[in-house]
Amino acid sequence: MTDTAPTAPPPPTQVTLTDGRVEIAPGAPAPTGPYANDDLLPVPVEKRTWTTYNFSALWVGMAHNTASWTLASGLIAVGMDWKQAVLTIALANVIVLIPMLLTGHAGPKYGIPFPVFARASFGIRGANLPAVVRALVACGWFGIQTWIGGEAIYFLAGKLIGTGWTDAAKVGGHAWTMWLSFAIFWALQVVIIYRGMETLRRFENWAAPFVLVGAFVMLWWMSDKAGGFGPLFDQPSKLGWGPDFWKLFAPALMGMIGFWSTLSLNIPDFTRYGRSQKAQTWGQALGLPTTMTLFAFLSVMVTSGSQAVYGEAIWDPVQLAAKTDSTVGLLFALVTVLVATLSVNVAANLVSPAFDFSNIAPRRISFRAGALATCVLGVLIFPWKLYSDPEGYIFTWLGLVGGLLGTVAGILIADYWILRRSRLDLADLYRPGGRYWYDGGWNWRAVAAFVVGGVLAVGGASFKPLIDGRPIPALADLADYGWAVGLGTSMVLYLLLMALRGRDRTAV
Repeated sequence: MTDTAPTAPPPPTQVTLTDGRVEIAPGAPAPTGPYANDDLLPVPVEKRTWTTYNFSALWVGMAHNTASWTLASGLIAVGMDWKQAVLTIALANVIVLIPMLLTGHAGPKYGIPFPVFARASFGIRGANLPAVVRALVACGWFGIQTWIGGEAIYFLAGKLIGTGWTDAAKVGGHAWTMWLSFAIFWALQVVIIYRGMETLRRFENWAAPFVLVGAFVMLWWMSDKAGGFGPLFDQPSKLGWGPDFWKLFAPALMGMIGFWSTLSLNIPDFTRYGRSQKAQTWGQALGLPTTMTLFAFLSVMVTSGSQAVYGEAIWDPVQLAAKTDSTVGLLFALVTVLVATLSVNVAANLVSPAFDFSNIAPRRISFRAGALATCVLGVLIFPWKLYSDPEGYIFTWLGLVGGLLGTVAGILIADYWILRRSRLDLADLYRPGGRYWYDGGWNWRAVAAFVVGGVLAVGGASFKPLIDGRPIPALADLADYGWAVGLGTSMVLYLLLMALRGRDRTAV
């Protein structure tokens, strides 16, 4: 009998640094094949440079935008007073921060974007399901924000050019000059995103404080028009604090949560550039709930003032700014709207779907191609219809979005934190046949949990003003709590189905 030399263990494919961050091992080949490209590969540790300030500035830039403004002002328009609206929004942002931090953890630790993170639970191919759902939602948001930005250009140009611009011939219910303004703002965003993530970081750093100053200027202007701050605080609630308010509170809260439910999924697209877990945790905790609550307060004060001055709550800040007689004031207000809209739209609604679409066919669709697809779909989704009514905007659009995306968040959190204890194998996230391949690239347990959670969350929802009625009237009582129902149902069902599969199959 001859002695046999022991087989050397294979070299490690990843290394864990002393601060807990993980990257591809030095000398190990980077993942290749049909499920990898440069945009989806883990960010090297030396390029994970974003600090607490960068994340805070990102959130200030994203929170201080026209759509956030219309969240709070829309609540005033449907009958709440300023205290009720601020309470609803503050509570919603504290709640949504929790899944934001839980899913954001994978970013600085592994340097991976959301669609790659989703492969651990949905499968390498199955991750396209939540990625495409998230991407289509972003397309809707991109279209809405682009319409708002186009509106600002339209009113700004009208003030400078005159009635020849604002009274132009109508096409499809809007002046052709409005459509031109929409196209100009659309093209401007394409230029910014083509410059890359570093350009975005620099833009967010200066846009954030500029927008905040602009909001305070609007508050000063409205208080001056109203004769002081008293009338802004004195506008009564049409609902009181009785049953009428609480009936509206639950769907409004879910709608407010739904506003950032998109980012609670794909926040790894940004945190993957984080210098540390501390940077992303403190940056988000300081940046999201505080700035959203402050901006909500400014919004409801200005909208309450418009009720006192003009006899109606004007929830659209562009329409409100257009009422000023000062050309300088209008120019400042509308430039602020433009910067605010650019800030959130490029960061929240172009970066993430670009990665999501790239994940569908990594070898064929680059980050830039994915961003361009988002821009095109954002027009085809008819955003001017989604934005035309505050009730449809808050309760239909945001409610449906929150319900569906809360379902995905429940699966991601259950898989990453409960099943895997935050341990992932980077190479296998890109490798067919590895531990995340499941059945032909799909984890049907995650898909089943998504479908069941989604049906329970939004099946009983009202789709007005898009269509009349509810798809499943028997589920109407659950619709007011769509985000919570979707998250809780999918989390529990996913854990049960994975337990039947076998614990050893989920370990890294």
